[in-house]
Amino acid sequence: MSKERFLIIGSNSFSGSSFIKYLLENNYEVLGVSRSDELDNIFLPYKWDNLIDFKENASIHGFNFEKIDLNKDLEKLITKIIKFKPSFIVNFAAQGMVAESWKNPVDWYTTNLISQVSLHNEIRKFDFIKKYIHFTTPEVYGSTDKGWIKENFNFKPTTPYAVSRASCDLHLMSFFKAYKFPVVFTRAANVYGEGQQLYRIIPRTMLSVITEKPLYLDGGGLSERSFIHIKDVSKALLKISLNAKPGTSWHISTNSKIKIKDLVIKIFNQNNLNYKSIVKLSDERLGKDQSYLLDSSSLRSKFNWEDKISLDEGLKMTMKWVKTNINKLKKMSWVYEHKV
Repeated sequence: MSKERFLIIGSNSFSGSSFIKYLLENNYEVLGVSRSDELDNIFLPYKWDNLIDFKENASIHGFNFEKIDLNKDLEKLITKIIKFKPSFIVNFAAQGMVAESWKNPVDWYTTNLISQVSLHNEIRKFDFIKKYIHFTTPEVYGSTDKGWIKENFNFKPTTPYAVSRASCDLHLMSFFKAYKFPVVFTRAANVYGEGQQLYRIIPRTMLSVITEKPLYLDGGGLSERSFIHIKDVSKALLKISLNAKPGTSWHISTNSKIKIKDLVIKIFNQNNLNYKSIVKLSDERLGKDQSYLLDSSSLRSKFNWEDKISLDEGLKMTMKWVKTNINKLKKMSWVYEHKV
């Protein structure tokens, strides 16, 4: 194993668990922490042998998991960090559903800002941390109506979720300027792939394709997004972790965009099914931004990175995962369930 260690905060998240898989494939030692017990293996790529579940409770060489709630167990987390001494901390932990952030804004601010500030105020004192990678969001910018944008801090958040993330980004930048805290910011386009939560648009659409249960599109699906496969994101994250200078920001995105409705139609067409009998239009959700278009030219030129997996190919890969595990997936909830 590599002498350099990674701590992944939010290891149960789709992006976090997928990045752990990539780190282990590259022989890094990893400690994962999340506020809940490890999820079903079906949602933990680091436990997969291809798309087949690992043995239950199987040990994974180079990886350990600890159940730690950042909102409640900061002292426990700090103790683990001091013992493990990671060179790199990558933080994926966040309350992430936008629509629900209007219903429970205090929970979003607590997890995405207050608890984060408490964590950062402790770990800024540790000299063994080479880099702190903050996996943030393009929603801090608000809608990018003027086209593809470069990395910046000119934020215009429009929802409690986005405000909480923008506030944390600004807080971290103040720590970089005041304490030289080695933060690096990453903002990824809409990430998707095998193992994603079922309430996200791509797996949810695929489940509707298979089961023919209705799929509701907010605002008719007219908003635009750029979708990037998680494997391309993981490769970018490792390059950024190892090579980016503290205080810098990086966009991880493809150079293509698609309307949500067209994405859904593409998935239905790939599976030779007419979407009109299944897809239903619904009202737009509060504070919905029209587009998030991130210019990733800096990442491409500086670190020789490019996205390798096309949307068509990535959708087929994701559908393979859905079909392989459909007996389990169709019994699970397809809607977001808020955890306090």
